Amino acid sequence: MKVETHFPKLNPTEFLVLATDLDGTLLAGPLPARRHLRELFRGNMPGSKLIFVTGRGLESVLPVLNDPTVPRPDYIIADVGATVVYGDSLLAVMPLQQEIAAAWPGTQKVLEALVPFTYLEQQTVPQERRCSFFVQEGRIDDELRRTVNELGCELLFSAQRYLDVLPKDIGKGSTLRRLCEQLEFDFETILVAGDSLNDLSMFTTGFHGVVVGNAEPALVEAVRQLEHIHLAVGDGCAGILEGLTHHQLLSGEKPAIADYLGEADLVMVYHRLPFDETSEGKRQRPKSPNGIIPTLLNFFSSGITGSWVAWSQQLTREPDGFDARVAVDKKRYPNLRAARIPLTTNDIDLFYKKFSKEAFWPIIFSFSDKAIFQHTHWEHYLEINEIFAKKTAAEASKGGLVWVHDYNLWMVPAFLRMLRPDLKIAFFHHTAFPSSDVFNIIPWHREIIGSLLQCDYIGFHIPRYVENFVDAVRSYAPTEILDTTPCAPRFLTYGCALGVDSATSGIKVAGRNIRLGAHPVGIDCDQIDHILQKASVRRKIKSIRTELAGRSAILSLERLDYVKGSLEKLLAFEALLDKHPELAAKVVLLNFVTPAAQGMEVYQSLRVEVDQLVGRINGRFSTLDWTPVRYFYRSLPYEEVVAYYAVADVAWITPLRDGLNLVAKEYVATQGSVGGNGALVLSEFAGAAVELHGALLTNPYDATSMVQTLHSALTLAADDRAYRMSRLVSIVRTNDVRAWGETFLNAVNAG
Repeated sequence: MKVETHFPKLNPTEFLVLATDLDGTLLAGPLPARRHLRELFRGNMPGSKLIFVTGRGLESVLPVLNDPTVPRPDYIIADVGATVVYGDSLLAVMPLQQEIAAAWPGTQKVLEALVPFTYLEQQTVPQERRCSFFVQEGRIDDELRRTVNELGCELLFSAQRYLDVLPKDIGKGSTLRRLCEQLEFDFETILVAGDSLNDLSMFTTGFHGVVVGNAEPALVEAVRQLEHIHLAVGDGCAGILEGLTHHQLLSGEKPAIADYLGEADLVMVYHRLPFDETSEGKRQRPKSPNGIIPTLLNFFSSGITGSWVAWSQQLTREPDGFDARVAVDKKRYPNLRAARIPLTTNDIDLFYKKFSKEAFWPIIFSFSDKAIFQHTHWEHYLEINEIFAKKTAAEASKGGLVWVHDYNLWMVPAFLRMLRPDLKIAFFHHTAFPSSDVFNIIPWHREIIGSLLQCDYIGFHIPRYVENFVDAVRSYAPTEILDTTPCAPRFLTYGCALGVDSATSGIKVAGRNIRLGAHPVGIDCDQIDHILQKASVRRKIKSIRTELAGRSAILSLERLDYVKGSLEKLLAFEALLDKHPELAAKVVLLNFVTPAAQGMEVYQSLRVEVDQLVGRINGRFSTLDWTPVRYFYRSLPYEEVVAYYAVADVAWITPLRDGLNLVAKEYVATQGSVGGNGALVLSEFAGAAVELHGALLTNPYDATSMVQTLHSALTLAADDRAYRMSRLVSIVRTNDVRAWGETFLNAVNAG
């Protein structure tokens, strides 16, 4: 159903200049009004201009430029009128900026002259061509005024405590008027909007004005007798829209902006459907064995009304006879529907396989040299994310919970919050999150952070990723840390490259509280136990052991990807055989590499290098009855993978970077189920390393560490192996995939 929210419509033949304060004005008011104002200045008003007029320094305005609920300005007047720049390039507007700068004696000169006035406390905020202080009302005396006047400056006192020293005749109103004169704007088309006494100079310029609701009483009293000023009832953006209508800068028509209300109390937003679709249009169970999709589906088994938003690959975006909403499984999940988004093969290839993997994937795993950024691809990514958001908005019930998954949908919260401010939005990041200096390489990092900050709760695998995200937010906007949580004993702190001793659990940014948490994904241990009961699997285990002929098996299982460290691993194995010739014919590396998805050209050269290196090792060390590396470049059925887990003496999992690594957990669960005492060698740059106490950690960038740790695993005493594996099994089985899902949703609902 649709709830109609009415706002005035602009006559597109009219020209309009809106000059507005930010805090308390443009950045305030109900989200539907903010969305409507954003849409008006997003191409619906050709030729019209938006000007930010703020007391903030320009640096403090930057986060606003990437707030998805705020329209992009054409010009910015910052520093209470001392800074004037273009909204797109942030370059100074000349010659106006030059004239203002010429009137400023210099910050150092001003500060030196004001040293005797000890009651002034300088504000530590970004600022240019002004000096800002805290001062108590009544402390400002004639001597201070005289000193400032001799500097060629003047004072501006506001909000009973803020004092600015500005170039003479500079303020919000005077700079705005000079800018409009320079640009030759028709003054009758200009509307100024504000909410505090700091904005008074804008209202005394003679422009049409609106004082928004809940404004500072002193401002209301100061402008009450001015005929060209409207005192609005609505807060923030709602007041601005009211003022535009009052001054007849918008037509009186009131077409509707629709807020869509669906019926789903819980909406999963995932790039994949909860079932696989065949080319014939039939459904089958997902091939992925990790248990995440079944776990997410379990939340709907209670009968809760739900929706699963995902793409469906089609020939066109508007296929004939396409059923956009289908039942998932009427028996198991009677009230769950899949909301299918028709995307073309080209859409999916560009949005998912190409752009996400070429631009985001390298950054997420700190391989910035491999990143490729194309702005046209970003525009397509935005388009797809907006489609997902609109579909989600139409599915969710009033006040419903939306759970968005992974970096492919980073921008969904931005679009969704504008469409449905009533929703609770949770986001889970299924990959790593890099340090802020790496993340900020992404040309659109501010837009992404601005989108994620529209969430109510954001979950990551481990505390380190939480802290990396918080650091990225701190480089985006002023950030208040609300709460922190100690990491021990659940997570390693000082004994791992990704360890931290405490993690942020709540932040406040731009007036919004966002809660954060670390939730490492678990695996489906019951599924592994069930597989191991099958006679066919037991026969496979026996067959593998026979083929190994008593040799120790080192298992390496990974997808073809430069982040997995395949080359470094093979070089380390070669070095192990060089350094320990006594291992000849006693060990076998079972090296399984799963091919990358079709169309991932970026990995083809890596495959060639892996092939060549395997050939070199086997050429150097093989004998008639021993091949040191058994190399398999293909996808294995999951049951066969479990069989190899069962027989492996060592699982060698050494990615250069990994968000978590479920292979490590699957190996542990299998060993526990068969009563094995295998050793787990794990890269300390895999997220799972901070959770899996008992693993032998290694540095995949250090060849010596790789060789020594692998040798230690092969020669580990039986009692030590048993102790380590028992710890690992307890962790993996306690924190399985069901516990992950329940813990995450409990944390979301606790807020």
